[in-house]
Amino acid sequence: MAWKTLDDMDLNGKRVLTRVDINVPMEDGEVTDTTRIDRIVSTVHDILAAGGTPILMAHFGRPKGKIVKEMSLGQVVPALEAALGHSVEFIDGNYRDTVAELAPDAVALLENLRFNPGEESNDKGFAQRLASLGDVYVNDAFSAAHRAHASTEALARLRPACAGRLMEAELSALEAALGDPKRPVVAVVGGAKVSTKLDLLGNLVAKVDHLVIGGGMANTFLAAQGISVGTSLAEHDMADTARDILGKAAAVGCEIILPRDIVVAGEFKENAPHQTVTATACPKDQMILDAGPETVAYVKTVLANAKTLIMNGPLGVFELAPFHRATFALLEEITAQTDAGELISVAGGGDTVAAINAAGVAERFTYISTAGGAFLEWMEGKTLPGVAALEG
Repeated sequence: MAWKTLDDMDLNGKRVLTRVDINVPMEDGEVTDTTRIDRIVSTVHDILAAGGTPILMAHFGRPKGKIVKEMSLGQVVPALEAALGHSVEFIDGNYRDTVAELAPDAVALLENLRFNPGEESNDKGFAQRLASLGDVYVNDAFSAAHRAHASTEALARLRPACAGRLMEAELSALEAALGDPKRPVVAVVGGAKVSTKLDLLGNLVAKVDHLVIGGGMANTFLAAQGISVGTSLAEHDMADTARDILGKAAAVGCEIILPRDIVVAGEFKENAPHQTVTATACPKDQMILDAGPETVAYVKTVLANAKTLIMNGPLGVFELAPFHRATFALLEEITAQTDAGELISVAGGGDTVAAINAAGVAERFTYISTAGGAFLEWMEGKTLPGVAALEG
């Protein structure tokens, strides 16, 4: 790839401007989920080991260019120190003077970058102010790479730049999944609405061999083919678009897999009375809440020959028992093949990660992205400003 990693940089004696994403959930002043903090630890440790001084830069919430006390990154410092096993100097005032006084083996954290309006406007002046604090730039925040902000785009062009360990892992995983994948490639896309994933579907049909569509999106595709979906969530006004996607997939040889059987219920609630019927037999007063066992069995036959899988969305309403069954059965098959070394499995997106965690199989995927919007835009084939800046 065109971007450099920490291994390509001379960090000894250098102040290393390190963009991270530690925009973590808080409750009563305490961090409730340290996942994002935990994932930057290897980058910070490797910078220290190479003789560099990490100066961490991040955003927190949406203060919209104003100082908002409740959005200060100072409250994250205790959790950051615990994860790093290292003291962290919080810099909330004069950046330049404080950074100049840092010991070589220090770790520093700048105050919320979004307190300055120049961050989100990608102001070159603000980027130059940040650049004056360090010698090298490291981006370890793939989750913010789809934003052209001062700390993700302009700054990367003002100093020798590279990817941190988390960014490196993310880009490598996505390149393996969509850039230059081992074939056959299977994509699983779920979610409520076709309209929110039009770019994604359009990009995937040209890049994968099999596209499994689940959730409310599948209902829209079924309805577009004249199949009754009862009272199910469906975008009937997207019928022409769905048929267009089906046509494009057929033209390039991508198999689109829709539910062959469905689990239906009369109401949207846990343990609602339900039945399994063929996809063409949804009762008028029922709604589709999951794919059925015949659908799962067919997808398993497709996966048996697959080499790469990318997942963005569940097959059904996995949050409500028993409508999690198809999603959990699919996840078990994916991870069993990954365990056996027969499948590269990459997943991302909020609902997807939630389903994977609920199924207890997170440790068995090849890679799970927590990047949200950046992950989706990458899958859509869009250029991410923060990545493009690293490529020079």
